[in-house]
Amino acid sequence: MKISYKHLNRRSKREEKDLDLKQQIEAAHRFHPAYGHRRLAWHLGINHKRILRVMHKFGIKPPRRKIRRHYCTRSVFHCPFTNLIKNLTVIGINQVWCSDVSYVFFQGRFWYLATIEDIFTRQVVGFAFGRHHDSRLVLAALKMAILITGTVSLIFHSDQGTEFMAEAVINFLQSKGVKISVSDKASPWQNGYKESFFGRFKDEFGDVNRFNSIAELMEEIYSQIRYYNQDRIHTALKMPPAVYAAKVSENRLPKRGT
Repeated sequence: MKISYKHLNRRSKREEKDLDLKQQIEAAHRFHPAYGHRRLAWHLGINHKRILRVMHKFGIKPPRRKIRRHYCTRSVFHCPFTNLIKNLTVIGINQVWCSDVSYVFFQGRFWYLATIEDIFTRQVVGFAFGRHHDSRLVLAALKMAILITGTVSLIFHSDQGTEFMAEAVINFLQSKGVKISVSDKASPWQNGYKESFFGRFKDEFGDVNRFNSIAELMEEIYSQIRYYNQDRIHTALKMPPAVYAAKVSENRLPKRGT
């Protein structure tokens, strides 16, 4: 049988390139452990089909999103507000903030995390962590968002949970001139931005019981939110939310509809 040394040499070079890319993927996964082939492609600047081929070749698998319920909503009986964002095109920063609360079960106790996300930039602009699932948690997250952004949103969207529909929260928002929007009852998909955020956040965060104290857990939660904002590529933006927000503010990107 005649052997083509040219063909063997070509295969050898491809093998070297594949091994080099494998090392790049493994290095990227050390900092971005949940990146699939599309985020890796954007991160490394390499065609996503090649990334996928090499991942399959070497059996590289990032953590996959699991389907799980994270809701802790107790709805009010009579809600005077409606869904203002159902058919809304979001075209700018601070037009719509959406919020939700999720729980963390740590050392035999429930703890709660409230986050506020700017729908346009996908950036978490405010958050609060505490023992109680109530209006004080939401107000703490709101005040942080206002402190960080220096403003308020035109619309604040949430579900009909008692913590969001509490008189203290409603009065605070209305005193700032913010319009209140809510999802219909039993319709979590109408707050899909936060459903998506918490689903991925929990999977990427990992086992909470690896920490020895609540202080260590809180520190890692803050670190993970910073990572989400500053470093983690968002698939809708093809860049981290904070980077996108900065470019929009500098008029370096065309505004997009949502």
